[in-house]
Amino acid sequence: MDGLTSMRLHMIFSMMRDANIISMTGESVEMSDKEVILTQDGLKRLEEELENLKSVRRREVAERIKTAIGYGDISENSEYEDAKNEQAFIEGRIITLEKMLRNARIINNDEIDTDTVSIGSTVTVKDLEYGDTMEYAIVGTAESDPLQNKISNESPVGKAILGKKKGATVDVNVPAGVIQYKIIDIKK
Repeated sequence: MDGLTSMRLHMIFSMMRDANIISMTGESVEMSDKEVILTQDGLKRLEEELENLKSVRRREVAERIKTAIGYGDISENSEYEDAKNEQAFIEGRIITLEKMLRNARIINNDEIDTDTVSIGSTVTVKDLEYGDTMEYAIVGTAESDPLQNKISNESPVGKAILGKKKGATVDVNVPAGVIQYKIIDIKK
């Protein structure tokens, strides 16, 4: 087996390994054993990504591979290697998404409580030291996106406010110390 084939196999195995979830203790847990909590929006986003990978990206990469093969000797063909590596990434992501969707527990809007913070809630909190107000959507780890203010129920802030009521003051343990937040509002 040549070095490039070995590298590609390593990438594929790495992606297949990454299709598993690493537990908080660092142990590998098969996604088939792990429930994936998603909101309706998170479900839609993952389904759209999977559909795009299967119907668009696979075809695009197959065309790139076909074109690269047309250049001749594939042993020193960087276009071919790049396309095959991208193909491996896409196939790994498809495996991951299919496992996530197979194990998904969807939080319906009628399950979202506005009396207490729960997954699916949008929560407004106030930093009691600086007076800053922030709004976070509480989601499962699979759809967290801090840049969009979607934080995981397993994040420090998510853990601290989950199950709390409007008006509650919570301590959030972060690497820099403890931050105190007051829950100002909870909505769907």
